[in-house]
Amino acid sequence: MTKYGSFPGARPRRLRTTPAMRRMVAETRLHPADLILPAFVREGISEPVEIGAMPGVYQHTRDSLKKAAVEAMEAGVSGIMLFGVPEESKKDAVGTAGTDPDGILQVALRDVRAEVGDDLIVMSDLCLDETTDHGHCGVLDAEGRVDNDATLERYAEMAQVQADAGAHVVGPSGMMDGQIGVIRDALDQVGHEDVSILAYTVKYSSAFFGPFREAVGSSLKGDRKTYQQDPANSRESLRELALDLEEGADMVMVKPAGPYLDILAKVADAVDVPVAAYQISGEYSMIEAAAQRGWIDRDQAIMESLTGIRRAGANMILTYWATEVARKL
Repeated sequence: MTKYGSFPGARPRRLRTTPAMRRMVAETRLHPADLILPAFVREGISEPVEIGAMPGVYQHTRDSLKKAAVEAMEAGVSGIMLFGVPEESKKDAVGTAGTDPDGILQVALRDVRAEVGDDLIVMSDLCLDETTDHGHCGVLDAEGRVDNDATLERYAEMAQVQADAGAHVVGPSGMMDGQIGVIRDALDQVGHEDVSILAYTVKYSSAFFGPFREAVGSSLKGDRKTYQQDPANSRESLRELALDLEEGADMVMVKPAGPYLDILAKVADAVDVPVAAYQISGEYSMIEAAAQRGWIDRDQAIMESLTGIRRAGANMILTYWATEVARKL
């Protein structure tokens, strides 16, 4: 055995002695450019509406959304992901509001793009769940099941109108088989070759989506287990990844983030495209609720959770704290 002059000979604590030392040797760093702000815009309201299950997050008016986008841009956040919440009366079985050029999401895309230009990446959620009266991410067949191929036709139309409205990036989140290839073809056919696709490649059927239902005024009946992934499975994530890349995804995403850091790490190790992770509503709400009760230190918990996601391999993190954290960084 090698003997040292003192015991213990190895003292890793030397590199933890001061804040400056810890900062110098840190292996993982957060930067404002790593962050993307998810934001909700709701039709038919005159003032922002706070989401009860997500304190500090709002359903925006068109005007307050523009203000939020500018604040994110000024803080150094890289992008904003928009979700549209139409009036209840405008929902129908096929999500017509999702392909109406005057639907709330398309109007909001034009608003935000006019406000920030190319200084903030404007992203759009490409899914039918906010606009259907049944709340599913696709068109239903006669037996009430989500019809994959009929849904792809709707996604193609959505991609085109969202790109026309100014989206730099579309984010297909419905987990339909073949969605990336269909959307890429649809965009290219109408001259939107430069619009990128952020594929929701790995999206689990998660209990942590709960508060999001309130955020988008979901009309969901049943669940999404027939198209979102089973939390018990890991290998199928890599299969979904291979398919999305083959079909033309420019970037890929893992959602949720925190409960699936193992999946995030596998995806990050397997690809040479940018990897995003979405710190979803339930992750946000748990930290906020525990902090309100004095059970945890809010600011430290936020930073630790984001650092963990970044450490696992995410190049970009969608988080409702994006602007707040960017300002602190």
